[in-house]
Amino acid sequence: MASEGLTQTGYIQHHLQNMAYGKLPAGYVRVDAEGHQHVLEQATWTLAHTSQEAADMGFWAVHLDTLGWSIALGALFCFLFTRAAKRATSGVPSGLQSFVELVVEFVDGVVKDTFHHSNKLVAPMGLTIFMWVFMMNLMDLVPIDWLPLGAQVISGDPHLFFKVVPTTDPNATLGMAIGVFLLMIFFSIKNKGIGGFVKELALHPFNHPLMIPFNLFLELVGLIAKPISLGLRLFGNLYAGEMIFILIALLYSAGLIAGIGGGVLQLGWAIFHILVITLQAFVFMVLTTVYMAMAHDVDESH
Repeated sequence: MASEGLTQTGYIQHHLQNMAYGKLPAGYVRVDAEGHQHVLEQATWTLAHTSQEAADMGFWAVHLDTLGWSIALGALFCFLFTRAAKRATSGVPSGLQSFVELVVEFVDGVVKDTFHHSNKLVAPMGLTIFMWVFMMNLMDLVPIDWLPLGAQVISGDPHLFFKVVPTTDPNATLGMAIGVFLLMIFFSIKNKGIGGFVKELALHPFNHPLMIPFNLFLELVGLIAKPISLGLRLFGNLYAGEMIFILIALLYSAGLIAGIGGGVLQLGWAIFHILVITLQAFVFMVLTTVYMAMAHDVDESH
């Protein structure tokens, strides 16, 4: 793709832009691939042709590639684990069964060490989060041009945006984090009651009526920071990793020697990135379990 008329900057920007589908207003001036301008006669829902169009679509634009890959990988996870469960045997296990048992035992052990309450939702949620985030992160190891080029060939659009790593999109990571946050609030109110939940915010860390405004400020900031830090941590690490893969890929268009060096760098970074991929899935799962434990802890404020 770097050799098809894109500058290095254009190549990087193209790989970092999602396939945005949104609404452009009437009178919007669009520029096609040949540089010709045309004006929309009426408001139109369409795919963005440029990063500027994606930005102009505003908040309600949908990232089709992020949604498509995250849903497909979630479905693949459900299929593989369901298949392994249905075909489980007490005899010599298959490779898939061995892998599933290893992951389930690992997640179950982490949850038991972190979550000391009774809730049948937490362990399955931890397993789902770990595997779903891991599989989305794993897409970062696919050579960055393969799937986008395939999508361009299939669609016939040489300028099609197509990101294949959902966790490099903050909409995906913050969406998952907000889901965890809402569950945390739900279980906090369920276990502590509305009064207990409010009291926890108002009387900590200083248990004095005059300090309630200060306590509320501190606790609400800390509460809101939880989903933001949870989502941005995952996004930042995977986005940085994707950026490094893109920069390494640029070496392939700089000659034979640079291309060989790029291949060595890509292999080394991919091997190291396996650790990052797994670690970020583990951190997201552990923090989710910790937040669930905090929501169930009635005796202590934190």
